[in-house]
Amino acid sequence: MRSKHIQWINTPVLAEAIFRYEKGLLPNSMKLWLEEVLEINSKKSI
Repeated sequence: MRSKHIQWINTPVLAEAIFRYEKGLLPNSMKLWLEEVLEINSKKSI
């Protein structure tokens, strides 16, 4: 299966997601999406 490439992201939605990410308020699926979009290394230990 080919991965999907994001063509655009709504800035206010992204800003709200970042705010909630920093506060630890995102559901896991959104957290993983945001980490992938922004190329963030998760702080979670493996």
